[in-house]
Amino acid sequence: MRVLVVGSGGREHALCWAISASPLLTKLWCAPGNPGIAAVAECVSIGVLDIPALVAFALENRIDLVLPGPEAPLVAGITDAMERVGIACFGPSAAAAELEGSKTFTKQVADAAGIPTAKWERFEDAEAAKEFVRRRGAPIVIKADGLAAGKGVVVAETEAQAIEAIRDFMQDGTLGVAGAAVVIEECLVGEEASFFALCDGTSAIALGAAQDHKRVGDGDIGPNTGGMGAYSPTPALSTAMEADIMARFIRPTLAEMASRGAPFRGILFAGLMITADGPKLIEYNVRFGDPECQCLMLRLNSDLLAALVAAIYGELAHFDLCWHECCAVAVTMAAEGYPANPRKHTIIQGTEAAANIPGACVFHAGTDVLDGNLVANGGRVLTICATGPSIAAARDTAYRAVDQLNWAQGFCRRDIAWRALVHKTEQTDR
Repeated sequence: MRVLVVGSGGREHALCWAISASPLLTKLWCAPGNPGIAAVAECVSIGVLDIPALVAFALENRIDLVLPGPEAPLVAGITDAMERVGIACFGPSAAAAELEGSKTFTKQVADAAGIPTAKWERFEDAEAAKEFVRRRGAPIVIKADGLAAGKGVVVAETEAQAIEAIRDFMQDGTLGVAGAAVVIEECLVGEEASFFALCDGTSAIALGAAQDHKRVGDGDIGPNTGGMGAYSPTPALSTAMEADIMARFIRPTLAEMASRGAPFRGILFAGLMITADGPKLIEYNVRFGDPECQCLMLRLNSDLLAALVAAIYGELAHFDLCWHECCAVAVTMAAEGYPANPRKHTIIQGTEAAANIPGACVFHAGTDVLDGNLVANGGRVLTICATGPSIAAARDTAYRAVDQLNWAQGFCRRDIAWRALVHKTEQTDR
């Protein structure tokens, strides 16, 4: 098969890495890709939102399957555009991608399907939203309704913080049209987890769970980011709980989407809060997470490309996934100043030494090559990953690999997977 992956981050590097091992693969391209991806795929200089150019490239190169990594092209309708010219695309239609494109839509689907989620209200008027916050008090969650590149959610500890978020989103327009309307939710308390399911419109199979680390600093302090690290599997979700999530969240969502004439095909990523009353839905995403994807790809012992084909053609009911008996940890290396103002074009050395640590793997995200040097060209720049027989072992290996890097302007969190180790300690104490 001739395959085109769309994207340029660590997630797309991991997907290309996994697909490159498939016996079904004939040729692999990535648009626009990055220097790390170039080792396993041919990179082409087309932006992820230049859908006409991506369609033209797919036609010219007789692409059999397109795999969009980020959410933006999916919400913009890349699947519909590819399918109109007869090219298979792994991902939901624009109508189904509204599960990520609109917080309101997700809440409506959840309520209609009976899926446990936080109580919520939608507002298009800023003053009405502020008055609601004053009545309800804090903590409270303010969410921009549209896509905001991970910047559209504020967990406000005080009324003042909530009102400031409403002002930023709705009145100052810091997020553009994405913040013209907001969803205000009760603040759920518990432990967050990411759950992934592969869907073909009717059937779904579990792709496993991971736990992300959103805050920029050790101890979960500082601003939210796109993700500073992840680990999989997560002790927060037992095997029984994962089966329950498939039954109470994933399958009812597929049924509801089909009833709306927008069957969901692709990756359904449920962001969950594990509360004292059980799991509750925080949000849906319609693609792999980043850096969760990197962990999942390292653990997957099945042909990813074959799984994608089964999902596209409605054959998941007869498809099984196999997994390596290991744990995986991903550590994000970010550029100085991230997330506010990452410093670009600083030289990175030592990636080969990091990748040579037994059990380690380096995925590129925001990198470029200038004057023969590998340089930072984004906020999240590298994902240093490792596998091991336990979370602790995988984490130790990942940090040994991190320590091989020579990049003074880069940083990472040093406590990735701390929750998993706390779980283990608690179980030992019992």
